[in-house]
Amino acid sequence: MLLVLLLPFLLSGHDAPSRIEQVQQRGSIIMLTRNGASSYFLGAEGDTGPEYELVRAFAEFLGVGVQVHVADAFNQLAGLLTAGQGDLIAANLTRTPSREKRFRFGPDYDEALTEVVYARGTPRPTSLADLVGRNVAVIAGSSYEEMLQTAAESVPGLKWTAAEDAGMEDLLLAVSEGRIDATLVDSNIMQINRQFYPRVNRGFTLEQTQPQAWAFRKDEDDSLVQQAHLFLGVATDTGTLTAIKDRFYNRTRHLDQVGMFHFLKQVRERLPPLLPVFQEVAEHHDMDWRLLAAMGYQESHWDPDARSQTGVRGVMMLTRNTALQMGLSNRRDPLQSIEGGARYFLRLWKRIPDRILEPDRTWMALAAYNMGWGHLEDARVLTQRQGGDPDAWTDVNERLPLLTQEKYYRQTRYGYARGLEAQRYVRNVRNYYDILAWMETHAHPLLVFASRPLDMQSAAP
Repeated sequence: MLLVLLLPFLLSGHDAPSRIEQVQQRGSIIMLTRNGASSYFLGAEGDTGPEYELVRAFAEFLGVGVQVHVADAFNQLAGLLTAGQGDLIAANLTRTPSREKRFRFGPDYDEALTEVVYARGTPRPTSLADLVGRNVAVIAGSSYEEMLQTAAESVPGLKWTAAEDAGMEDLLLAVSEGRIDATLVDSNIMQINRQFYPRVNRGFTLEQTQPQAWAFRKDEDDSLVQQAHLFLGVATDTGTLTAIKDRFYNRTRHLDQVGMFHFLKQVRERLPPLLPVFQEVAEHHDMDWRLLAAMGYQESHWDPDARSQTGVRGVMMLTRNTALQMGLSNRRDPLQSIEGGARYFLRLWKRIPDRILEPDRTWMALAAYNMGWGHLEDARVLTQRQGGDPDAWTDVNERLPLLTQEKYYRQTRYGYARGLEAQRYVRNVRNYYDILAWMETHAHPLLVFASRPLDMQSAAP
C-alpha cells in the first residue's frame, strides 16, 4: 500500500516532457519580442523583421511553426519568459553579466556597439560627461540603463530617465522632435532605423562591443538551448544568418536625408485629408491602403492639383485616356483619382499570369502601371531570351534598363521604353510602402488616422 501511494511521487519529474518536446507537441515555438524595425513588425508580406525571420528559420529547423507574443514594454519580457508565456526572448537582447544570472543564453548571433545619439542642430556630445545636465532617456531595464548606472559612479551629475513603456523607436522619435536631448542605441538598431529619423545624429560610440543572443529560461532543462546551438551553427555555415542580416541591415532602398524630410513633411501636411480616401478605396477593392498611398506619393506627392507637362493630372496622375477608360469625369477630385488609380492597377494586376505569386505579382503590376503592359511583356520576353526567369521580378527588373538600348528594344514588339524610370518607380513605391507600414505599426504620431465614411458610388461620374 505504501508503494502504491508513493508511486506518483517516485515517477513525478520523469514523465514531464522536455522543453523541446513541449515545442514539438504544441507544433510551434513561442517567440517573446518587442515591436520594432530591428525585431518584429508587419510588412508587405505579413510578419517579418530580423529577429522574427531568424526565429522562423529556427522553427523550420525544428519542424514547427511560430507564435509571436509582443510585450507592451521591454522590461516585461523577462517576467513573461519566467512565467512560461514563451519559449525564448528574441528582441535584440544583449548578453550582460547581470542577465546571465537570470537567463540561459543561446549562442551569440550578432554584436553591436552602443551609440549615443542626439538631435541635429544641437551641441554634439562627445563623452558621457557631456550628457550631464541634458535630458537623457533610455529604455527601463535595458543594457543602456546598466551602462549609465555603472558610468554614474565615475561621472558626477550624470542623470537619466528610465522609460517604462517606450520602445527604441519611441526614444529616437523623441530625440528627433527635441523632446529629449539624447538616448543610447545599439549600432545595428540605429543602422536599420536611421532613414526614419533624419534629424537624429550619432554623437559618440561607447567602446565595449555588446554580444546579442536569444534568452531561455534558466533551469536544468537545456534541450531547447542545445537545439538553438545546433541551428545557429547550421545557419552560419549555410549563409542563412548572413542573408537575414543583409536583407534588413544592408538594404539599399533608402531615401536620402532630403527625401525623407520632404516625405515626413507631406505625411504631416497633405496625407491627413487623403488618408480616409486611400483607406476606404483600398478596403473597397481588397487592397493594402499603404501600397495605394505609396503609389499616390510617388505619382504626385499627394497633390490633388498636380499636373505634368504631358497632361497627366491628380493624386494618381492619370492620363485623360485612362480616366475615360475608368469612367472618371474629374481627375482633380481625390476620390475619383484614387478610385481610378486603384481600378487601373488591379486591371493590370489581374493580367499577370496566375503562376506568378506575391510579391513579384505586385511589383510587375507596378512596373506596368508606370510604363505600360506591353513594355512589361517585352521585358519578360527579353528576360527569357537571356536565360532568366520571366516570372521572377528580380530577373525582370534587371532587364528593364535594356528597353532603353536600341540593340535590345529593336527585338521587342513595343520598342523603346523608359525602363530605368519604371525600375526607379517600383523601387520608390516599395520604399514609401515600407515607411508607411513601419509608421502604422508604431502608431507614428505624424500618421493621423481619420475615419470618415465615404460613399464609393461618388467615385463614378
